Amino acid sequence: MFGTVRKWGEFVKFSHTIFALPFALAAMMMAAKDNWGWPGWRTLLLILAAMVCARTCAMSFNRIADRKFDALNPRTAGRHLPAGLISLGSAWTLCLLSGLGLVASAFLLNRVCFYLSPVALAVICFYSLTKRFTAYTHFFLGAALALSPAGAWLAVRGEAIGGTEILRLAVMAGMVVFWVAGFDIIYALQDYEFDRRAGLHSLVVAWGPQNALTGAFLAHLLTWGLMVVFGLLSGFRFAYLIGLLLILGCLLLEHWLARRRGLNWINMAFFRLNALVSLIFLVLVAGEVVFRGGFRFEP
Repeated sequence: MFGTVRKWGEFVKFSHTIFALPFALAAMMMAAKDNWGWPGWRTLLLILAAMVCARTCAMSFNRIADRKFDALNPRTAGRHLPAGLISLGSAWTLCLLSGLGLVASAFLLNRVCFYLSPVALAVICFYSLTKRFTAYTHFFLGAALALSPAGAWLAVRGEAIGGTEILRLAVMAGMVVFWVAGFDIIYALQDYEFDRRAGLHSLVVAWGPQNALTGAFLAHLLTWGLMVVFGLLSGFRFAYLIGLLLILGCLLLEHWLARRRGLNWINMAFFRLNALVSLIFLVLVAGEVVFRGGFRFEP
């Protein structure tokens, strides 16, 4: 049983949930700030269910759509579908059931989430096709992950969401888009030669590795700037800005590793440091919401 759970968890890269989940929880706490960041057990569990289902659907579709390329790429030839560890029918079943799970969770949350759930499914699955026609595929992935905080905020507030909340939410979504795009460009360095031969698109292929790394660095600087703006819009204290220095250090270290230590360090730069970035951001937002219970500035 544990072996089966592990196999399916590895198939959808369940461990990578740690990238988007902290931003979703931070958005949830912001939306429920009048109740000290606590939306209630029912809402929390439904948000988590919606996130897991959405990500499982997206990753399953990604593995299905890319299975032929994965079989040709030495780095990915051992993945479950090309290696025959999971059947194509089973992958489609998981994809469809998890998509239905997202819609069901959204229905139980509120009408806004339910009406927007098909749009969310279309966006998160469409990303897997973008590498076939655009070099900006990294930003489509960022937009897909940015739906996590957007969905969590709407799950709490629904139709009651106001203009200032929409502004904060837009800034948070923007920071996720550029953050994800930046680290996905770094991750794409591993497949530079294969993507060129296979005719797949990425900014690494279009601009070359060094120029693409510069673009990733600028995307992460913009991410950090949006985090500062988010704190100012929310009236966060100086401690929040100090905490952002830790995030800046993680981002700078990530780019140093990508440029100076070679491809064998990319997984550390990709997974550990970016997981740390999202967790630090969650802790900073949670600290402001829980220990203050209010905001000094309302634009």
